Amino acid sequence: MREVMDELLAWWRAGESVGVGTVVATWQSSPRPAGASMLVGPGGEAVGSVSGGCVEGAVYELAQQVAADATPVLQRYGVSDDDAFAVGLTCGGILDVFVEKVDRESFPQLADVAADVGAGRPVAVCTVLEHPDPARVGRRLVVRPDDVTDATDGTLGSARADAAVGDDARGLLAAGRTETLTFGPEGERRGEGMRVFVASYAPKPRMLVFGAIDFAAAVARVGSFLGYRVTVCDARPVFATRTRFPDADEVVVDWPHRYLTGEAEGGRIDERTVLAVLTHDPKFDVPLLEVALRLPVAYVGAMGSRRTHEDRLARLREVGVAEVDLDRLSSPIGLDLGARTPEETAVSIAAEIIQLRWGGQGRRLADVGGPIHHTGARPDRSVRPV
Repeated sequence: MREVMDELLAWWRAGESVGVGTVVATWQSSPRPAGASMLVGPGGEAVGSVSGGCVEGAVYELAQQVAADATPVLQRYGVSDDDAFAVGLTCGGILDVFVEKVDRESFPQLADVAADVGAGRPVAVCTVLEHPDPARVGRRLVVRPDDVTDATDGTLGSARADAAVGDDARGLLAAGRTETLTFGPEGERRGEGMRVFVASYAPKPRMLVFGAIDFAAAVARVGSFLGYRVTVCDARPVFATRTRFPDADEVVVDWPHRYLTGEAEGGRIDERTVLAVLTHDPKFDVPLLEVALRLPVAYVGAMGSRRTHEDRLARLREVGVAEVDLDRLSSPIGLDLGARTPEETAVSIAAEIIQLRWGGQGRRLADVGGPIHHTGARPDRSVRPV
């Protein structure tokens, strides 16, 4: 819902009712991820997308109905001989879409949630999708890292349900993950009957680019496009300037290893963080990689030739970096795309990050079978997912 939050909030502030369809689960080659939303405004306006065009017409009609009668609906769209072309979902995927009415009465916390999202403060919205008691469907619980809104008031129907969902939601929020969870009707961990969609609005994941070179400017540009909060760091103030890196969120003048150590100690590095080491100078990259390869980050890539790579590995072994940590290093950085220019190289690096995040093979889709979209299973290596 993040991408349609401004429009939704404007209608909410005006006291209008909006039909909202949100993807809450996907299988196979579904075109949009869980959390993608489409709004149907009070004047019939359509904002956002749940499937990149495949089932928008069907969801639009359902959202109009739900906005009128205020009864939420969980609808599955998929491919079968009977209905594939009826709803337009011909990509082979399956998706669950939860359609609900949103207004001041049904979602009184929306303004506070929007303020958190806008300020980059982590917040999760938990919505009941299914329950034996139809009156509980559509109920919400707003969760923040250190508190649960109205957790003792039975927001989801009982204090026990609030506590169980709140605990699990905080875990998802810490990892920046959006998922649908299953509980017993009162929040029993091993039970079934209640499904809850947890939409996590975590701050953007970080991309740290070390080395203020022309390749770094291109990587910062692609990283920003992919949704990362990008930092460029270099010890040389003449090169590390805002003018040279307009697409970076911040440009830092510091020794790379010292800056990374400080960020890690300050709790500003997490399992979604990706690091691109483009210095290819031993005095910078060896102490930096000595720190980086011991952190629980998603990706550590280092630029350089194969000869540079072998020399770098030898130096890292000399300073005591273990083989299990060296195995996490993506070097030479990027996928084999035949890249030459800084922009092409940035695409190569971004492609490797995406591949490791979702478990892709890095091959032409025309040459492989099976699902186009992956679920996050990774190749057999110790780099953690973004």
